[in-house]
Amino acid sequence: MNDGSVLPFGFCLPPDSGPEVLTVSIVRTAFAELKLPAAKLVIQPPDGLTLVNFDTNFYTTSTRPISRTVTLLGQQVTLEATPAEFHWIFGDGQSLATSEPGAPYPDLTITHNYLRTGTYQPSLDTVFTGRFRVGGGPWRQIPGTVTINGAGQALRAIEAQPKLVGY
Repeated sequence: MNDGSVLPFGFCLPPDSGPEVLTVSIVRTAFAELKLPAAKLVIQPPDGLTLVNFDTNFYTTSTRPISRTVTLLGQQVTLEATPAEFHWIFGDGQSLATSEPGAPYPDLTITHNYLRTGTYQPSLDTVFTGRFRVGGGPWRQIPGTVTINGAGQALRAIEAQPKLVGY
């Protein structure tokens, strides 16, 4: 009988290897402990400077699934983590959650307007979903998600100063 905690036929260790059985719970724990990289946050305009009341563009290029092979209870298990949600923290108390990674200029899909001058620390947290397979078996979903928090980047919002110039 399979109550969902033990993997179906073909996923268990041979009977002579002891009582330990590879369960979804064990796989879930391994997935949660993966050393996944934080997503790369790109801010436009570049160089840590933007204007007040100006569409500051945010995006990431970290969109591909990440695969790792681990050994669990003597079996080779491939874990795949896929970015599924992005949490944009703008550093001024505002944030946004999307399934989209944003895009570089001119495709302004994730933007934010800073209303005051100051120095901010925007960051990007990434929520990963996962799947796994034992050996060359079929892929199965891993319940739950893993969130990797990104580091803040210094961004200064300034006011534009108009200047008249002669010919």
